[in-house]
Amino acid sequence: MEQLIGNNLASVAGFRPELVLTFGSIALLVLDLVLRRSRSRRALLAGAAVIVLGLAAVLLAAQSTASTPLFNGMIASDAFATFFKWIFLAAGFLTVLIVAQGDDYPSPRVGEFYGLLLAVVLGMFLMASATNLLTIYMSIELVSMVSYVLAGFRKSDRKAAEASLKYVIYGSVASGVMLFGMSYLYGLLGTFDVLAFAPKIAELSATTGAAGAATKLALVVAVVFVSSGVGYKIASVPWHMWCPDVYEGAPTPFTAFLSVGPKAAGFALALRFFLGSFAGPMGANGMAESIAGIPWPAVIGVLSAVTMTLGNLTAIAQTNLKRLLAYSSIAHAGYTLMGLATLSALGMQGVMIYMLIYLVMNLGAFLVVIVVAEATGSESIFDYSGLVHRHPLAAIAFGIFLFSLTGLPPFAGFTGKWYLFYAVIERASGPAGFWYGALAVVGALNTAVSLYYYARIIRAMFLEAPHVTDRVAPKLGYQLMLGAFSAAILVFGIWWAPIVEWSQRSMVMLRG
Repeated sequence: MEQLIGNNLASVAGFRPELVLTFGSIALLVLDLVLRRSRSRRALLAGAAVIVLGLAAVLLAAQSTASTPLFNGMIASDAFATFFKWIFLAAGFLTVLIVAQGDDYPSPRVGEFYGLLLAVVLGMFLMASATNLLTIYMSIELVSMVSYVLAGFRKSDRKAAEASLKYVIYGSVASGVMLFGMSYLYGLLGTFDVLAFAPKIAELSATTGAAGAATKLALVVAVVFVSSGVGYKIASVPWHMWCPDVYEGAPTPFTAFLSVGPKAAGFALALRFFLGSFAGPMGANGMAESIAGIPWPAVIGVLSAVTMTLGNLTAIAQTNLKRLLAYSSIAHAGYTLMGLATLSALGMQGVMIYMLIYLVMNLGAFLVVIVVAEATGSESIFDYSGLVHRHPLAAIAFGIFLFSLTGLPPFAGFTGKWYLFYAVIERASGPAGFWYGALAVVGALNTAVSLYYYARIIRAMFLEAPHVTDRVAPKLGYQLMLGAFSAAILVFGIWWAPIVEWSQRSMVMLRG
């Protein structure tokens, strides 16, 4: 017992950023009550949220990147988790800046939003670090339950209420299925520690006879059920159905955050779950190609192909920009799954690079939607006609983000897709080359499809006459953010060495 307590106390030093987010979230909710009558409460609350995120960033920067188990192996502190935590902090910080200037959140309740947003960031921190089935479940639930509230934050908006209800229903089903799968895993393997799974799974996979067949079937069912929780967070097929309605109904600043933060956290968890606990040591030929006789790379590859194809084909028919970007987000989950399907170091790096770039280009795209919606009250693609004449900066920035989302050079999105496709093509030359060659072809065809519906928006902005005459006049803060996002996309589309080097240094994952 003394050893247990001593380990927990020693682990606090590696848990300081999470503690700051925990107490900061509580403090913001209290501060919201204290400043209820203050005229400058909105600015003060935004400043407090930025301070909390900034303090968490300082502590994260000062933290050692050595791979260390914390709290008796419940979570891991390593370079891999730190990489994703920076993405989560950036997403939270940028969302606070967007909300501080926007009209989506009424002043009397904005403090509640900031407090809950920090709680979601805390949950994503835990998702990236979780190495135990219990912490995996609790971190996903923390992110999910708070997100249900934030999706329906505008209580008087029927679309927001509908979005929140659908989010709760789909999320509850996914969580229940995942928990059922976890119970199977614990029953089969006798441990909650995912880092101890690999040798036990290898032992079960080697069993023969009728009992061995039943055990393998149970193991496959358990892995599929647990994967449903991860698939729900990244919005991959068939767990994607909540995504379009929630993205459309939720307040747009939270939709922007939801499209990048939880998705990156889901992929961090998926990488640790499959590569860190199931696949064995990282190496050219060290990856497990099957679990209980099932070729999981091929399964994930098929899931990737179906996800990107459904997302892109369905996006073609959309006229609401938030729904279009929702289906686009599903398609991008499919692209990113290509990296996971390779079960290789290069695929892992591709996922990390793509999630970092996706943060900038997708938040930027949603920021343009916010700017236009505040000016016109509409999210329809038809109201983007002639946007270049009404606000050139918004139109040019949106064009940069859309070309980057397509993956065209010289934009940063090309860098992300290059590494994902490179990982797949590298595996195509191996023993299972047919699967990976087909996946690369499907990915290339889907990229061409995505160009079609992104080009519709670009054509409307630059080539069509405006349907409305309202001039879009975004706030100065919005213009600075659009300029910064656009510059980042252009710079890292040409000079991507810093991103690649950072991702290479961060590919150190705690292992059993």
